[in-house]
Amino acid sequence: AAMAGPAERKMKVWELVLRCLVGGFGAVAAALVVTDSQTRTFFSLERRAKYTDMKALVLLVAANGAAVGYSLLQAARCAVAMARGGGALVMSSRALAWSVFSGDQLLAYAMLAATAAALQSSLLGKLGQPELQWMGICGLYGAFCRQVGAGIACAVVAGLAAVLLASFSAFNLFRLYGGNKGSSSTYILTACRCPLECMVKRTYYFKASC
Repeated sequence: AAMAGPAERKMKVWELVLRCLVGGFGAVAAALVVTDSQTRTFFSLERRAKYTDMKALVLLVAANGAAVGYSLLQAARCAVAMARGGGALVMSSRALAWSVFSGDQLLAYAMLAATAAALQSSLLGKLGQPELQWMGICGLYGAFCRQVGAGIACAVVAGLAAVLLASFSAFNLFRLYGGNKGSSSTYILTACRCPLECMVKRTYYFKASC
């Protein structure tokens, strides 16, 4: 068990990095979209474009805002576990592992759904829909569309990090149900260099031991 300490600490570091990525890029995405607006004058009438005009962007801001709050809480939990756990950093509580797994899965699905909806609506706003004679608006509100595009790009990065994090938490959960915790398991945890490699090696070990 002593050999597994450095590997467990490395996995906690990777988890903390992924949570910081989700929170950081989610915060930037939400800030870019919320602060975006552009005013144009048409025939002495002012028209102001803002994110609330497109409901998909409202959903994107809500999802990324929730992701920031959730990531801060989970990052604090990881930091406390690293500070107090020493070498025994395994998430031994199945109830805690299930709650983290469920939260990470819900977060990943919500962020991907919100990002996909915002991306589809933004493409419709940029390209229009010729079959329905809908014209694109980005030719009129270029600055607004560019800032929205930057926000969606950050949301895509945050969503991909959330997917990796969901896979990571699934690995942390299901390894608690492994029947063997002997030297082979310790070797697998010690030999891997990153969380994805740990998951692949652990899965192979479970299949080989059946």
